[in-house]
Amino acid sequence: MLTAETLPRHELIGLRVRVVESTDPTLVGVEGEVVMETTNTLTVAGARTVQVPKAVATFEFELDSAERRSADQSSDGTSRDDTEYVVVEGERLVARPARRTERTRGSQWQ
Repeated sequence: MLTAETLPRHELIGLRVRVVESTDPTLVGVEGEVVMETTNTLTVAGARTVQVPKAVATFEFELDSAERRSADQSSDGTSRDDTEYVVVEGERLVARPARRTERTRGSQWQ
């Protein structure tokens, strides 16, 4: 199940994201879907496709009911239509995606 606590150990491709802070002011406000991830960058496709260096940015990921559907199902089978936003310092995501998703210890951020 994808939650704020487990996000760093999950695949980021396919998630909606927005750059909320960056040392490069041209990156602030970039938003869209993560379409590719490397050790040092996230490629975000929105109005345009932008490769964002992880180390210089703070990201806001959107976790909606589609990602958390199994956890949010009520007893009558309907799901809540709520969205959770998780802010992550990009420096904490700098790692090879395969290695980052293998981690078994707790989250490094809240």
